[in-house]
Amino acid sequence: MGIDWDRIETTLADPTASLNDYRSLLRSANAALSQLFLANASVEQLVRDRAAVVDRAILSAWKRCAAPLQTRASLVAVGGYGRHELHPSSDVDLLIILPDNKRLHHQSVAKFLAFLWDIGLEVGHSARTVAECRDESKRDITVATTLMESRLLAGPEELFSRMQNAVGPTKLWSARTFFEAKLKEQQIRHHSYHDTAYNLEPNIKGSPGGLRDIQVITWVAMRYFGTGKLEDLVEHEFLTPSQLAILRDGREFLWRIRFALHMVTGRREDRLLFDHQVKIASLFGYEDASYTLAVEQFMQRYYRTVMELSRVNEMLLQLFQEAILMNPSAPPVPLTDNFQVRNGFLQVTSDDIFQSNPSALLEIFLLLQQHPELKGVSAYTIDLIRRNLRRIDDEFRQSPKNHRLFLQILHAPEGVTHELRRMNLYGVLGQYVPSFGRIVGRMQYDLFHAYTVDEHTLFVVSNLRRFALERFNHEFPRCSEIMRGVPKPEIAYLAGLFHDIAKGRGGDHSELGAVDAK
Repeated sequence: MGIDWDRIETTLADPTASLNDYRSLLRSANAALSQLFLANASVEQLVRDRAAVVDRAILSAWKRCAAPLQTRASLVAVGGYGRHELHPSSDVDLLIILPDNKRLHHQSVAKFLAFLWDIGLEVGHSARTVAECRDESKRDITVATTLMESRLLAGPEELFSRMQNAVGPTKLWSARTFFEAKLKEQQIRHHSYHDTAYNLEPNIKGSPGGLRDIQVITWVAMRYFGTGKLEDLVEHEFLTPSQLAILRDGREFLWRIRFALHMVTGRREDRLLFDHQVKIASLFGYEDASYTLAVEQFMQRYYRTVMELSRVNEMLLQLFQEAILMNPSAPPVPLTDNFQVRNGFLQVTSDDIFQSNPSALLEIFLLLQQHPELKGVSAYTIDLIRRNLRRIDDEFRQSPKNHRLFLQILHAPEGVTHELRRMNLYGVLGQYVPSFGRIVGRMQYDLFHAYTVDEHTLFVVSNLRRFALERFNHEFPRCSEIMRGVPKPEIAYLAGLFHDIAKGRGGDHSELGAVDAK
């Protein structure tokens, strides 16, 4: 079992090899990769091996069909292919850098590309001069990003180096402008998925916490540090070893899902639709349990993975924001004994705040409500919160002081659901309300719910909150009237928080949830 590299080399070296020989070779390689995947081989190695197979086929076709361009044009892999990352049905993106007017080389380029299509490769391509690469990159940051991940396959290295220099950060898209554009691009993309990773049929590439979020980190690092290796961010003190492990493990898990998606659909597919979820859960070895289906177990792991990735993405982009757009040496402004503000971000006044005063783990969210001008929580403080979650124990939960803080958060005039979502993202909500922690990332495999149980619950609280705010009276006047008549609206929010809290335990979830609420 495995790729027959000798056969590949022999076939591709034969000038009489037919189109069918090439197609058969590629099919055999894909079949071998699928068998290795089912045998639980490293998915990182599999995507790199597929890129290596495609490299050999393309270079053979280049020598065979583009002889006039051999010494004049540079053949370049770009995008995911440039990163040596090809899943079974990934597009193969190529750039042909021409020394002069591309019309002079149209026939050779067309013959080469036609051969690739005929042997079954899904090729995305462009043929440009260095000047055209520069101009297109200047106009479109997606082109600039694609060229950042370019890899020379064949042809003059000097021409390739000229292109890299022409589109580099000293010529266009400085680290600052690149970061600003990529941050805006991510915000728009997240908004297109309703700013949640918890859609029941997520896109594993584009949804918040998906593969694209990891790529954004590497792209910004490439522009700022000149490296796209995640491990190098540890040396630059932008990542801790544990955060690096989260990114690597998360990427590997999402890559396995994507590889499996391509296998079960036979095409390029990034949407984890219901039908695909069942097949992949089975493929990954999940089995139905007493109260949870195999697919629900699989998807809960997915949602918890992307939640962790979303948190690390937020932290890293904030660190880049501080380093690129702000003054990292700006003096802090005291806010309370426990917290201060630097560059608009809330941070602890000392590393042992949560150890000496565990209640600060709730106080921080109340301060964010009271100071809406704040941009958020500093990356270092987010990491400290995660490292101190164990301090939210039974004694913490039973503390009257912490009860008051939590109710103050629910009773605040602004930012109730926003901070509940943040508490969920940072892991505080599930730790403070353990029964809520059990539904984090839990899906309901039916056609009646659009989100996971925890996300659905927070939407319920959000809607109750809208009923309580006068500016939304026009939406549901009667509901708003009733809600404004409730003397303690925080009680209604608690009811919303607990209404589905016992989902997935078997029995009547409303009765089981009532016990938790008491």
